Amino acid sequence: MSVVDTSRTATAVPDPAPVAAVPTRPRRRRRRAPEEPKTRGLISSGDRKRRSVRFWLTLVQGVLLVGLIIACLGPLLWSAKASVSSSQDIVADPMGIWFTPNEWGNLALAWKGAQIGQSLGNTVLLALGSTVATLVVSIAAAFLLSVLRPSWGPWLTGAILATLFLPGVISLVPLYLTVLDMPLLHIRLQDTFWAVWLPSAASAFNVIVLKRFFDSIPREYLEAATIDGAGPLRILSMVVLPLSRPIIGVVALLSVVGAWKEFLWPMLVLSDPDLQPVSVMLPKLAAGTAPLSVQMAAVFLTIIIPVVLFVIFQKQFLRGVGTAGGIKG
Repeated sequence: MSVVDTSRTATAVPDPAPVAAVPTRPRRRRRRAPEEPKTRGLISSGDRKRRSVRFWLTLVQGVLLVGLIIACLGPLLWSAKASVSSSQDIVADPMGIWFTPNEWGNLALAWKGAQIGQSLGNTVLLALGSTVATLVVSIAAAFLLSVLRPSWGPWLTGAILATLFLPGVISLVPLYLTVLDMPLLHIRLQDTFWAVWLPSAASAFNVIVLKRFFDSIPREYLEAATIDGAGPLRILSMVVLPLSRPIIGVVALLSVVGAWKEFLWPMLVLSDPDLQPVSVMLPKLAAGTAPLSVQMAAVFLTIIIPVVLFVIFQKQFLRGVGTAGGIKG
């Protein structure tokens, strides 16, 4: 058997000649076209640079701003001046009271003589109690339906939604009879703050709002807390409530505003003048023999307190309303 010597038959292939490197020009970066400024309204940015357009635009904006200030602050300022004016000046020339001397004694008469101070204290107690009762019941119901999720939860949710389609006047008489004589307990709640606090706690709207927000909480947080051995109360206090501060603030604000301006129900269940809020006391003051100047002073004291509270806490209120739609990661 012969062996072929491959080394002899193989031919050497010469190396290719080196190719001269062709110099390449660096690529130029394309400049991005300048972005056109976004139009803020019907008037484009180009038109805003024109002197005539800017003049008329500034004039219209100034007129609208002055009109809004007059429309919003005008009644408040007139009420403030009327509260320190005489009854004769208010009736004779309502718009001429700006130039009349001030009578600061009207505020003292309205605060003590007309018992506006006591009525405002009752209003604060009713608003705080109604807010606390609303938060306790609404948070408990929303936590039950959204987090615990019992088998009969959908039926309860449907029943709560159904109550939103019923006018409040329908339940007025049964609710009043319940306040006069509570079933099983046979307790009379009339002329007590409980007659206002307890009915305000059953708010279907607040329950649905809180439930929708609780549904948006990631289930991973709840499952992790359950794995760590947390019970329902601890999950509520350590996970759900801290994440739900914005919506809880909104519900509390709505409850305070609703309780502050409530008129019909406190008038029915609070017949004692020492327990009536300012919303019930003002119509009685107008129907009585109090001078018009004292009535205007009482109205001004009633208006100025909510306005001052809103100015102080406006950042918290607006922040709660703005962040109520989601959870920050």
